[in-house]
Amino acid sequence: MKINNCFYIILLSLLTAACSPPVQPPASPAADPAANVQPVETTPVEALEAIHITDALGREVILDAPPRRIAITGKALIMILDAAYMFPEAYSQIVAVGSAAQGSSNFVALIDPDFQEKALLQQDASAEQIAAVQPDLVILKSSLAETLGKPLDAVGIPVIFVDFETPDQYARDLQILGDVFQNPERARELTAFYQNRLEEIQAVMASVTGKPRTLLLYYTDRDGTIAFNVPPMSWMQTRLVELAGGEPVWSSANPGQGWTKVSLEQIAAWDADQIMIVSYTDNSSEVVARLVTDPQWQALRAVKQGRLSAFPGDFYSWDQPDARWILGLAWLAKRLHPGHFTELDITHQARDFYQRLYGLDPAFFDGKILPKLTGDLP
Repeated sequence: MKINNCFYIILLSLLTAACSPPVQPPASPAADPAANVQPVETTPVEALEAIHITDALGREVILDAPPRRIAITGKALIMILDAAYMFPEAYSQIVAVGSAAQGSSNFVALIDPDFQEKALLQQDASAEQIAAVQPDLVILKSSLAETLGKPLDAVGIPVIFVDFETPDQYARDLQILGDVFQNPERARELTAFYQNRLEEIQAVMASVTGKPRTLLLYYTDRDGTIAFNVPPMSWMQTRLVELAGGEPVWSSANPGQGWTKVSLEQIAAWDADQIMIVSYTDNSSEVVARLVTDPQWQALRAVKQGRLSAFPGDFYSWDQPDARWILGLAWLAKRLHPGHFTELDITHQARDFYQRLYGLDPAFFDGKILPKLTGDLP
């Protein structure tokens, strides 16, 4: 592997350039998502050409041949894994993963019938532990470049870094995965799907006047201690509020690099028009049901007016920088501006999302995913 440490700005023109026709669903979608995955033909290494991949850090990574044993691990690997499984090659080429669960849910384990045969790495697996599964490529979040990327480089294992943190990064990082899986056409199809959905919402938003003052709160209950937190201004959660036509009231709190805890007094002082509750381990609908019975919360204007909402999710919450962020954006836009999105059916959007991006037919969605939906869905 040869790596040039030259950093440059990646032009985010992929979103605007991806004006290809909408992604078409698989010709014969099956309840078994791996049914349409074709075995990866192996070719002698000497007959393969080296591939060049520029990752999210601007590093040019040169691989002697297309990777056949890929490991995905580290913090927030769910965001990478869910995007990777939009490519049919992922089923056979990903051989090792860290914990892909959030709470009790593990989406990839549901759709990949061979998931149990993959090597399961500890969340904080060392370079030596990763090397033991003999990967020819490791995909990590850019935030792990120093702590894990350098040790892997030291033992001679190629690493590709991605972000998948904001809508703007999605096109670039999907293209990187397209290069990894040698399937750039699929990367373009996926980019077009997100771009088309985003443009549909933006087209409606062009006629919207006024921005509801919106508060998004992450609910935690650790060791019996309840806390509410707001995200940084650069995070996906804040961007979704802005793209959905809301005004994030917590901007004045100057949140730092991670979730910032806020008091109920501060929540009351913000006096938001709409409050959205996010939870990654509890059912958000149940959290909201408890809050509306609390006298302190009942005093809030948003609660009095019935505008305390549970952010939806299925296996994972739709507010985070996971593949489902586009569903979270659609829901949030309709929640903030219901009169402008009367024709938007969120459940239909979710069904179409899983068919187009993962090849899951409607029967699979209705039987396996629909029962997992939580939050305030119409």
